[in-house]
Amino acid sequence: MSGFDDRERAFESKYAHDAEMQFKAEARRNKLLGLWAAELLGKTGADADDYAREVIKSDFQEAGDEDVYRKLSGDLGDKASEKEIRTMMVSLLAEAKAQLVSES
Repeated sequence: MSGFDDRERAFESKYAHDAEMQFKAEARRNKLLGLWAAELLGKTGADADDYAREVIKSDFQEAGDEDVYRKLSGDLGDKASEKEIRTMMVSLLAEAKAQLVSES
């Protein structure tokens, strides 16, 4: 029974670690998205950082990425198309994951 318990604990530990890493990657992606959008909006320095934090916070409105997309789309207007925003969301998630892996 001990072997089964050990495997179960290992699985639960891996699941918790993977969930934490996904959360961190999405938060990092949202920060990168915020900085990208801030640049399109002409924000720099502390204003850009503040905007990036707003984008991070927007992700807590509902499950999934649509809340972040709506925030960016509404703020950017005609400065970025839906395709550009969604492409950046995918691209920056991969970049965020790579950053986290390299930091480990």
